[in-house]
Amino acid sequence: MLHLYVIRHGETEWNKEKRSQGRLDSSLTDKGKKDALSLGARLRDTEFRQILSSPSGRTLETARLVKGERMIPLITEERLMEIDLGAWQGKTEDEVKYLYPEEFEAYWNEPEIYKSVGGETFLQVQQRLMEFLQDLEKTATDGNVLIVTHGVVIKTLYLLCRNSSLKHLWEPPFIHGTSLTILSLDAGKKELLLEACVSHSTDSGMEIDK
Repeated sequence: MLHLYVIRHGETEWNKEKRSQGRLDSSLTDKGKKDALSLGARLRDTEFRQILSSPSGRTLETARLVKGERMIPLITEERLMEIDLGAWQGKTEDEVKYLYPEEFEAYWNEPEIYKSVGGETFLQVQQRLMEFLQDLEKTATDGNVLIVTHGVVIKTLYLLCRNSSLKHLWEPPFIHGTSLTILSLDAGKKELLLEACVSHSTDSGMEIDK
């Protein structure tokens, strides 16, 4: 049986500013770095066959801090990238709400009908994540794999595990920076074993990834 240890990247400067990141990037804050190091210490006795990370700078920096001195491969995977937010990227939450009120409303309250301005839908994120998981099972059938990704990707992963619809996307748990989710994957069957745990974090006052 395969066990996936899925973490969100650490807090970034744009997270603190409530600025949309998507496919753009922002550096980890000191807190983000400390939490990643704390998570690495928490997982020091867990053996991983590999680490798969979104190629975004914030996820790679987090992955390297968690990895520490481990002699295991760190591989980038495009399908683990955050949702492409198109025209929203680089704008603050207030700017997005002012410029795109209907899309903003749908994003948070009716995610099943949300249509991006030049980016992705939640369904597209979910579809690429499903393909990634199917391909992963073909190459790794047992052991532990560490996955470093983003908030929306993890939220869609929860829906897949629960066989739930996109309208439930924003239901708890909240995905804080460096939160740890563990699930088993066996012949396509997904079971959540630990949900969005931040017991290693310096505090839980982090913003959701946008």
